[in-house]
Amino acid sequence: MTQLYEQYNLNSYLFGGNAPYLEELYEAYLNNPGSVPDNWRAYFDAVQHVPAVDGSNRPDVAHAPVIASFAERAKQGPIRTVVASADTEMGRKRVAATQLIAGYRDLGSRFANLDPLQRQERPSIPELEPTFYGFSDSDMDIVFNISNTYFGGETASLRDLLQSLRDTYCRSIGAEFTYISDPAEVRWIQERLEPTRALPQFTAEKKKHILDRLTAAEGLERYLHTKYVGQKRFSLEGGESFIASLDETIQRAGEKGVQEIVIGMAHRGRLNVLVNILGKTPQELFSEFEGHHADDLPAGDVKYHQGFSSDISTPGGPVHLSLAFNPSHLEIVNPVVEGSVKARMDRRGDKDGSQVLPILVHGDAAFAGQGVVMETLNLAQTRGYGTGGTVHIVINNQIGFTTSDPRDSRSTLYCSDVVKMI
Repeated sequence: MTQLYEQYNLNSYLFGGNAPYLEELYEAYLNNPGSVPDNWRAYFDAVQHVPAVDGSNRPDVAHAPVIASFAERAKQGPIRTVVASADTEMGRKRVAATQLIAGYRDLGSRFANLDPLQRQERPSIPELEPTFYGFSDSDMDIVFNISNTYFGGETASLRDLLQSLRDTYCRSIGAEFTYISDPAEVRWIQERLEPTRALPQFTAEKKKHILDRLTAAEGLERYLHTKYVGQKRFSLEGGESFIASLDETIQRAGEKGVQEIVIGMAHRGRLNVLVNILGKTPQELFSEFEGHHADDLPAGDVKYHQGFSSDISTPGGPVHLSLAFNPSHLEIVNPVVEGSVKARMDRRGDKDGSQVLPILVHGDAAFAGQGVVMETLNLAQTRGYGTGGTVHIVINNQIGFTTSDPRDSRSTLYCSDVVKMI
């Protein structure tokens, strides 16, 4: 270890403001001990009191003590090796490359193209520019170690690294996840986004199925628009991809062993879900539009309040779907759905929620603006009310009911920021 400590000194690029570099090395070591240089692996093995014979069963210890112990040991003896200026500059660039990766993971979602109406300009974010970290055009072909990413390969030029980061985090999918406190959950997301550059790898058959769902969703909306002019129908127009998303969620859940799904949603898109997800016949729906209500429908109730249930085939077997009844108060159905799921879990003896799944569908303005959302979230982690996790789908039609200017709609950057409370 003496040789290792002599190699670096307190004035090198590994100390002071460059502590993130050491922390990234340690993170890479935890993911894959073989991805860091031998001297670093030996040091981290020693810190954790684990033999360096193999890379298995290394405990995840806090980062701060590792960094502190290294800095403290480096103070103990005279510096016998002076780092050459060229090496120091190259070391600074390695740190900068690591910081660039972290910058895109943290802030890339803010530059993603998430506004199809282009109502707001995409912001200028210096942390996403190579010049912010001291890089110039002449540095684009420098090769860096990228073992702390999941892009594939151990090294890449700065040019290729930058392109991979932009493709993954700044196209039409924005992924905001680095605020999550559990590093395993953060890595889980990175492992799924970065290898594919956030582009799904669908087979031709899968693409046809998605097109079929989109066509069915749009076709129903067009028919209702022309057939029942002037009637309230709370169109899904512009959000037809929701049907494909919900269909995929149900199919994946069934594949993983889910037996029941309870869906709660307000009015927008409800008729489309009834027909294209739960299998209600269009004839029944059209009959209700024409005023032929079922005898048992309560007086004054309307078609976009109604519930429904059916069994859907999935790769894992049939799944029972229930769409909860919902009155006009948009988000009041949230705790109703969670309570229904909790009761079904108790009846099945489902301790962790692996058999019953709640899905809640929201409008963006209601999700941020109605207090019952936060009240329900506050019960999510409690022993008496927790259901093991809920899938939330927020449909943003970019019109917050009576508020059309985004500057007047809420105080948070995203409507989903309220979920960060848990």
